[in-house]
Amino acid sequence: MQSELLKKIKEAEIESLKLEGTPESRANIQGKVQEYGENFIQEMKERDGFRMTHDDDAGFYNYPITEKGYPLDEVIDVFDRTVEQPGLNAASGRHLAYVPGGGIPTAAAGDYLAAITNKYAGVFFAGPGAVRMENQMIRFCAEAIGYTGNFGGNLSSGGSVANLISITAGRDAHDIKGADFHKTVIYGSKHMHHCLDKSIRITGLKECIYRSIDLDDEFKFDAVQFKNQVESDIAAGLRPFLVIGSAGTTNCGVVDPLDAIADVCEEHNLWFHVDGAYGGLFCLLEEEKIRFKGIERADSVVVDPHKTLFLPYGLGIALVKNVDHLLKSQFYEADYMQDTFENKDEISPAEVSPELTKHFRALRMWLPLQIHGLSPFKAALREKILLTKYYAEKLREIPNMRIINEPELSIFAYRFEDNSLSEDENNRINKTLIEEIHRDGKVFLSSTTLDGQICLRIAIVSFRSHLFEIDLALTEIKSKLELIKAAH
Repeated sequence: MQSELLKKIKEAEIESLKLEGTPESRANIQGKVQEYGENFIQEMKERDGFRMTHDDDAGFYNYPITEKGYPLDEVIDVFDRTVEQPGLNAASGRHLAYVPGGGIPTAAAGDYLAAITNKYAGVFFAGPGAVRMENQMIRFCAEAIGYTGNFGGNLSSGGSVANLISITAGRDAHDIKGADFHKTVIYGSKHMHHCLDKSIRITGLKECIYRSIDLDDEFKFDAVQFKNQVESDIAAGLRPFLVIGSAGTTNCGVVDPLDAIADVCEEHNLWFHVDGAYGGLFCLLEEEKIRFKGIERADSVVVDPHKTLFLPYGLGIALVKNVDHLLKSQFYEADYMQDTFENKDEISPAEVSPELTKHFRALRMWLPLQIHGLSPFKAALREKILLTKYYAEKLREIPNMRIINEPELSIFAYRFEDNSLSEDENNRINKTLIEEIHRDGKVFLSSTTLDGQICLRIAIVSFRSHLFEIDLALTEIKSKLELIKAAH
């Protein structure tokens, strides 16, 4: 009986060892994957930014999961044809629309090391070096926005989860209970990111009173109206609790008047949350810090290194001015983890976030910063701001092109507007313009609607976006407008 059992164990072991592979098989896989990655980078400059092929699966579903699998070359080919090529090329410098994840090559090396070592990054006891690395990255970002003292944070999967962690910390710091919802007030604006509305819903705060504060002529949060509304709500016996400002809105790239908002929050004890997922890390540039005056006074701030540190998707950071507020929301105890609570000098990520199972995502940030230093990151940020100014100047040379908001960082809105045409006709032209740009695919721009007007917007955030790509976008706009006007 035992010999039969041992035989079965050995058979299973032999088959399962295929997962480990051999030095030769691993070298073959790594070599071909590396070759694919290098070709991808080398061909990037000439490739389109967008391919409209969403309705054709290109044979993806011809490859179900099987018992024996498929040859490596065939698998790579399937990935290339059915996954990488269709849709938006987010790694391309021609991606000038939604804020892209960067994907610098040294970050990929960090992800490889994280995956191959499979170091657990959730609890200090299990991975002290990994936790120290995460905490170092949090300190780096916190100090960049001006935090000092007893701050804390968490490396999350992105801005959505980082915002959720921050809103939860604010809820619990102010002891907001279900019985309080009917008199508790939250303040935001129509240009705050939609993930914040999700956070409000997930944290159970959707039943609170919500005030949408108007935007001024520059599409910024109206701090005067906010102050008046808070005072009116207090006089009515309500409880102002949370205000959400933006350090770089997704729609127009503007920075709200953070210092003025902070004044009101300090006077009336509101939790001030700043969504700086897109714009917050422009604080690394000394010449831009003045735009963000007051961000250091916020109770919580979110920044996304996968945006303005040009790292791959999947890296946002929640920063909270008082780490005790994070711990109050997220700290846990479990009998089976009693061995892990031995180090009090380093806070474990699992103590300040919903995650216990945690990817070692700090390595994709730490490795590039260690290898390159800060200088090329700052230069890339500065280049994006200068390219945005250049783009706005060149758009002004195109007849009937109107800049909707003057660029502050690297996003702004603009539109074709012929005063001899009705608003509906101008809207149709702008809608056709973006559709033609998408159909062509050479560059990828996006549209938005501001006060009923269809506008184009540009987001120059990719580290691969340089003067060539911006000139290409300008050429596309001019050529498509000529075709549209001829047809009109």
